[in-house]
Amino acid sequence: MKKQNMEKGESSVREFVNADTTFPAAIHAWEIHLADEDRTGNTIKAFINDIQLLASFFPPDRSIGSIKTRDINAFLNWMENERKVPCSPKTYSRRITSIKSFFKWLKTYGILSEDPAETVIQKSVISPLPEILTSVEVPLVLETADHFRYLKKPDARPMALLYLLISTGIKKSETLGISPNHFDFDIPDNPVLYIRYDTPGNRYKERKIDLPINWINIYNEYVNQAHPTKRLFDFSARRLEYILEDIGTAAGLKKHLSFNMCRWTCMVHDYYTNTDPEAIRMKMGVSKIQWREIFMKLEKLRDQYA
Repeated sequence: MKKQNMEKGESSVREFVNADTTFPAAIHAWEIHLADEDRTGNTIKAFINDIQLLASFFPPDRSIGSIKTRDINAFLNWMENERKVPCSPKTYSRRITSIKSFFKWLKTYGILSEDPAETVIQKSVISPLPEILTSVEVPLVLETADHFRYLKKPDARPMALLYLLISTGIKKSETLGISPNHFDFDIPDNPVLYIRYDTPGNRYKERKIDLPINWINIYNEYVNQAHPTKRLFDFSARRLEYILEDIGTAAGLKKHLSFNMCRWTCMVHDYYTNTDPEAIRMKMGVSKIQWREIFMKLEKLRDQYA
């Protein structure tokens, strides 16, 4: 079935695009292809803009089949060294990815017999190391968050939120999407959280994450106070950020306690305690390509955590 769909796609593309086609028509066909692949709107926009910039480097009547590797390298050199618009290393790397993806698509669908971007060197850009909590700061912020549960007006939100983030490493967007029915407490010794996505393009990020056993009591306490229905944390993203900031301030942290800090702290903790790297990758819901850079950072952050 997959082969049949591929052949159908090839014939459909060939009706409109061939080696003599100029960039505008080819880019339009590729945009349709990306949409059919359920790529996000931001990804499609970035990819299309990158190829349009490549097209602007050549005469308007230049066909896609006439582009050689040397032409792409000349464009990259112009973009990096001669164009009067700054190009950050991250943007430069993404544009190479866009070009490689575009020409790979053209070859895959039989429009081009050779891929001129195949031998173009991909420059990887590693962003700065994220800030994490140390092994001393983790129990400090958890103890601070737990203190809110025993005030004159008990509030389990800080502990429920922070403990969940540090234990699971889930993103802000995933936290906002959690519903009470995403938890499975049927096996008391193995509570789990299911991360779900509505958009087909993000289905590969769906996963099951083990929870700490003692989080169940905090969850029940929070539910009895907040009575959530559709969403576990029925607040705005900014309100949840304020809760984390309040915990950090109360704990005397000089760092800015955030969703991203909790996510990275979770990963580093798991790696520090010798959890299998592949298990960490799956727990975080990241692709193998993304994992390469993340793992390099984990190795550098491991000593910082200790």
